[in-house]
Amino acid sequence: MIIYKSTKKGFLEDEYNGVLVENIQSIISKKYKKSSGSEVAAWNNSLTHMSTVISKSSIPDDVGIAIEYMIPSSSKRVDFIVSGKDKKGNGQTVIVELKQWTSVDAVEGDEELVRTFVGAAYRNVAHPSYQAWSYGELLKQLNENVSLNDIGVHSCAFLHNYVFEDEDPLKEKKFEKIYNESPLFSSRDKDSLKKYIEKFIIKGDRGITIDEIECGKIKPSKSLQDSLVSMLNGNPEFIMIDEQKVVYERTLSIVQSYFDSNKKNKSVFIVKGGPGTGKSVLAINLLVELNKRGISSTYVTKNSAPRDVYTTKLKGTRKKSVIDELFKSSGSFVKSSKNAYDVILVDEAHRLNAKSGIFSNLGENQIKEIINAAAVSVFFIDENQSVTKNDIGSVEEIKKFASQENAKIYYEELESQFRCNGSNGYLDWIDDILEIHKSENPIFDLDYDFDILDNPNDVLDWVKHKNKENNKARLLAGYCWEWSKQGKSNPNYHDIVIDEYDFKMSWNLDSGIWAIDEDSVDQAGCIHTSQGLEFDYVGVIIGRDMQYSNGKIYCDYTKRAKTDRSLFGIKKLAKKNQYEAEEKAEKIIKNTYRTLLTRGCKGCRVFCLDEELAKYIKEKLNRIKDVYNNFVEYEGVELVAEKIENYNK
Repeated sequence: MIIYKSTKKGFLEDEYNGVLVENIQSIISKKYKKSSGSEVAAWNNSLTHMSTVISKSSIPDDVGIAIEYMIPSSSKRVDFIVSGKDKKGNGQTVIVELKQWTSVDAVEGDEELVRTFVGAAYRNVAHPSYQAWSYGELLKQLNENVSLNDIGVHSCAFLHNYVFEDEDPLKEKKFEKIYNESPLFSSRDKDSLKKYIEKFIIKGDRGITIDEIECGKIKPSKSLQDSLVSMLNGNPEFIMIDEQKVVYERTLSIVQSYFDSNKKNKSVFIVKGGPGTGKSVLAINLLVELNKRGISSTYVTKNSAPRDVYTTKLKGTRKKSVIDELFKSSGSFVKSSKNAYDVILVDEAHRLNAKSGIFSNLGENQIKEIINAAAVSVFFIDENQSVTKNDIGSVEEIKKFASQENAKIYYEELESQFRCNGSNGYLDWIDDILEIHKSENPIFDLDYDFDILDNPNDVLDWVKHKNKENNKARLLAGYCWEWSKQGKSNPNYHDIVIDEYDFKMSWNLDSGIWAIDEDSVDQAGCIHTSQGLEFDYVGVIIGRDMQYSNGKIYCDYTKRAKTDRSLFGIKKLAKKNQYEAEEKAEKIIKNTYRTLLTRGCKGCRVFCLDEELAKYIKEKLNRIKDVYNNFVEYEGVELVAEKIENYNK
């Protein structure tokens, strides 16, 4: 998806006539939401400087220009792309990351970060050369046409308001490799930037290379579980971008400061991020790097589903004792001594409980125990994924126990979206329709394959069809059907029965690993078997615990199965305080479906037992489709493909 496309000639004419930013604004407002004042100011400032560089260059008038290219499977956009051909006629592109920075401060230590004023505050951010390089690497990694057509991808950063100092923080020794790979250009380096573009772009291509990238098939994205063995063997499987890079570098710096202080500085790092923002990938990357450095570290989750998958994938590659030390449950630290571990990485920290053990009668508080057991504890958290009455993980609770231990508290937030085809709009839309957070303009890119169907059998058929691709499609359901003991090992026993549709299915069996066993496509998973994991495609059955009536979502906790412990004790609470019980139950039920609806990286199909709820979601979805159908300015992939074919002829 590209917001603005033209040739050098067209771009310069639009800039000269004062309509360039207006055109960009118009397209973004129709497809996404109204642009902010700061965003508009950035385009006006940066694109004026780029037009100066482009106008002075010797590149032909028919080279391609693209502005705001959405990187596949992410929510990030490339600022500026120039496309053309080299002497041999091969397609070439130059990515230019545009920065309005006027000053930069160094970040102490070995952190590969810099500090500058951005987003109305001074923040630690990725080096601009690294940012440009990472965007280029993602493009090469994810876009099939780039590799098939041997399209060259080159990157650089243009700080058009910045003047380099004699000993500039951006050119410290630790950044030498990255700025040699992806050069930096300041306000006084326009001629050097011009020559850098001219080095790769010799001939015009009428924007065809950009078109090839836009309609390029997206390569299958890597899954964490499939990459785990390679990662633990030291191979960099995932490219960290923007806030991910900041969290990664800051964590390593915090750990190093602990050793520099002769092991006196206990620290707690809270990392907040929604579904698909890379929390688990970051945690595993840090686990690998820390253990490679000889630092005792372990990865922790309350939910056993991801740990079961990871340990199964690692089976045979390492001793069981080593695997068990790498991956632990959140109840493992009841009796741990102070600072028994250098680092504990807590994924899904919102799922932490007060008590541990089968009967929830061990220990005092899992947050407190983890902070006590680790010199540095890192909590990855999304408070909107708390899905049981016993989930007590919250930012405030973590801060409270960190203060009690006199630990230094750090905080960062992840915003980049890598699931749901990188659509932050889809997540906003889900929050809007579930009435978790209201959005002013809930629109998502229909590149994410979402639909609501009228029959659960159709949802299952779709899941089975998608699962044939690579065994990464699963059916999920709200926990509104009993999980019978007699059916836990019997695939012929049907837990989920919907008579009016002649639909029968088993909950996941306890004889295997539902998330990765191929036969599991014939079983349904619930919140407890899917949270913390991701799939390419998911089907979701919304039970009668969620309905729509009188213009709002209504949650009915009495429709939950008795075997589901998520709401255990809610009826007892209701006798004391009906309002509090309903409020807690509503939050848990909505968070449950929010989590289920965001497990699919590429697509999702939904069936609702409540017809009014289905009608409500369909109406919301049709509004999105109407926006797209009326969006005549957008040149679709089919038209782009036809344009490429005609050009090649």
